[in-house]
Amino acid sequence: MNTLVLTVFIIFLAFVLLSVLLSFIPVGLWISALAAGVNVGIFNLVGMRLRRVVPSKIVNPLIKAHKAGLAITTDQLEAHYLAGGNVDRVVNALIAAERAAIPLPFERAAAIDLAGRDVLQAVQMSVNPKVIETPVVSAVAQNGIELRVKAKVTVRANIDRLVGGAGEETIIARVGEGIVTSIGSSASHKDVLEKPEFISHTVLAKGLDAGTAFEILSIDMADVDVGKNIGAQLQMDQAEADKRIAQAKAEERRAMAVAKEQEMKASVQEMRAKVVEAEAEVPRAMAQALREGKLGVMDYYNMQNIIADTQMRGNIAQTGKMESGNDSLTKK
Repeated sequence: MNTLVLTVFIIFLAFVLLSVLLSFIPVGLWISALAAGVNVGIFNLVGMRLRRVVPSKIVNPLIKAHKAGLAITTDQLEAHYLAGGNVDRVVNALIAAERAAIPLPFERAAAIDLAGRDVLQAVQMSVNPKVIETPVVSAVAQNGIELRVKAKVTVRANIDRLVGGAGEETIIARVGEGIVTSIGSSASHKDVLEKPEFISHTVLAKGLDAGTAFEILSIDMADVDVGKNIGAQLQMDQAEADKRIAQAKAEERRAMAVAKEQEMKASVQEMRAKVVEAEAEVPRAMAQALREGKLGVMDYYNMQNIIADTQMRGNIAQTGKMESGNDSLTKK
């Protein structure tokens, strides 16, 4: 009985050890590599486990590369995996480049992948160019008419400039700048409407793909619409601004005139007050003169007669003027 229990325990322990060993050593993956003609040692797979590298992430792309005729080693793939790269995508890109006769070494493909760009998409774009549609670009010709243009830019990936090259946003910005410059240099918007290809030729001649990860193949005007008369609108705005400035200056002059008039009125009132004050002093001065004997009673009466005579003459002259005016109106 004890012998049977011991045998069962040994068999169970052997099964557990075998399961752990098989889970740590990918025997099935090693057999697949041997069947595909890829020389990957069993101890190399164990070393991948120890280096915390998933063996299938290395062996399966290696088998794929070997079948495609690419000379890639496990060390290259493992180093790229440890650097955080996508090994399978790099191998697929290398296979696609090999089929399309595009020179692409493993080091460059790995650098492109580590730079954050999709190397497989770049290779596909080199074979099948991509069309980038720009947003509506507004530009004004020299005659003041606005044109709204939408362009389609056909680009091809430049493998040599994928690392460090600018992206699609730069291409769109440069094309938009070229469209604005081309339309702005046109004497009339009609010239652009008659020959929209003039914009394409002018923009292409500027070499807008310099320093970018793409090569511009063509720029086609998808849509050209006539917008507002910006020149006339600017003239209207300027005229309105001049009008407001003139109104403000006129209001300023009016305010100054009103202030001056108020100042003059204040001066007149001040003078009148002084005259009234002076006239109020006259009786006092005369009374003082009478008390001191400097002015006689007869002198005072003579002065009053002169004043009365002067007022009478003034009234007679005013009455004569009024009668003359009435006679002239009667004759008319």
